[in-house]
Amino acid sequence: MRGRVGKGSLFFMAVIALVSLFSGFAVATEATQFGEFSSDDFTYESRCRQCHAIIYADWEGTMHFNAYLDPFYLEEVKVASGDTDGLVDKFCSRCHTPIGVVSGEIPPVDGSEMSDIAKLGVQCDFCHVVSGSDGTGNAPFTVTPGDTKWGPFDDSKSAYHDSEYLELYTQSEYCGMCHEVIHPVNGLVIDDTYPSWKKSQYAEDNVVCQDCHMTEGITEFKANPGRAGSGAPKRDHISSHDIVGGNAFIPVMFGAENIADMAIERLQNAATLEVTTPETVATGEEVNIQAAITNSGAGHNIPTGVSEIRQIWLEVMVTDSEGKKIYSAGTLDSNGNIESAKIIYNNVLGDSDGNATDRFWLADRVLEDNRIGPKKTVTEEHTFILPEDIVYPLKVDTSLNYRSAPQYTIDHLFGEEMYEVPVISMNKASSTIYDPSTPPEERTESTQGFSIFAASMAFVLIMHIFYRK
Repeated sequence: MRGRVGKGSLFFMAVIALVSLFSGFAVATEATQFGEFSSDDFTYESRCRQCHAIIYADWEGTMHFNAYLDPFYLEEVKVASGDTDGLVDKFCSRCHTPIGVVSGEIPPVDGSEMSDIAKLGVQCDFCHVVSGSDGTGNAPFTVTPGDTKWGPFDDSKSAYHDSEYLELYTQSEYCGMCHEVIHPVNGLVIDDTYPSWKKSQYAEDNVVCQDCHMTEGITEFKANPGRAGSGAPKRDHISSHDIVGGNAFIPVMFGAENIADMAIERLQNAATLEVTTPETVATGEEVNIQAAITNSGAGHNIPTGVSEIRQIWLEVMVTDSEGKKIYSAGTLDSNGNIESAKIIYNNVLGDSDGNATDRFWLADRVLEDNRIGPKKTVTEEHTFILPEDIVYPLKVDTSLNYRSAPQYTIDHLFGEEMYEVPVISMNKASSTIYDPSTPPEERTESTQGFSIFAASMAFVLIMHIFYRK
């Protein structure tokens, strides 16, 4: 009957509660508060490295490793702090230096009161003393520093510390604690990496963040046999701790070219590009180029993260056989600004006056959301009239490009010519347009989509050369 719970039901509920407790089932726990612990309660990564050398090597140089030291973050958080009279100091720092926040060492946001261990960003003994969470969004983690370390295995043993299994470590909700950011004042969702995954087919198919970002499979799970530490049993899969996303800009500043290379590879597996062009066009007629872009490999929107500054766009260049430019869109000018792109795929935020802003802490609305959802396809159309003074055949080159931030944003923060933001080609396609009078047998096979791998390797080489200067 409704409104009554029998003794049998109470017993059954108690059994479920006990099973959940001892099986590591993720239940809400109270989030650890500012200043609740001391940084002395945490262990330096150098101690972890003694037994977990391979995992440490994965993590070193990553964006988690440099979550606090990232110069772009350090400069931008200073601006955000000034704009908000310090309102966002603890808010931003909770993900970028969690030990600094739970130990009460920040603010001040300049880090002048921070211990060395707090500057290690998202490090070993923070991640593995997470003992629960109060959901997702804005870092509602519960940490319990001490001799017990939590993880994804229910049979781990260590001579140095106790080990406990927690189901949270196998779920996207672990990542969703920081990879969902909600404005602390007006509730605007600023980073929807976790929510966009949650709404996707990937979530329905139980493909979690760790399947793509903690394996060798790039955009799918691939087993990584090995041992989690010295003396540990060999397992069918050990999670990779590089946990790379799409940032190939910051890692090279710290000499981590390998991490940048992995980011490039991940970006080049995130989207497919299909371009359709006419085989022949006469001068004076309209040329129509159709481009279909599919988010084929990311389990969340692309771009993601602070997507108001991330940029994906299609570059189109049409030249005749003598190299004369006939049409272009999405190229960069001398200052690194994108010219004439049909659309820039990112999130456009607006402030209280309705003006576009790339300072998310001042935003209270979304003006445009041009990102591409998981498994979704968007199309672009480029048209122009073919001029008379051209020499056939014409070459159509297209490139789907990505960069972590606009060049003007970096120039504003650091000064011009300090850093050049690398433009990464996520995918390429090429084709040829002929004079209608050219016999079919003299038209060589279209090269649409050719040499993606060769172009990728060339870009990686250019990146290495650039950053060695």
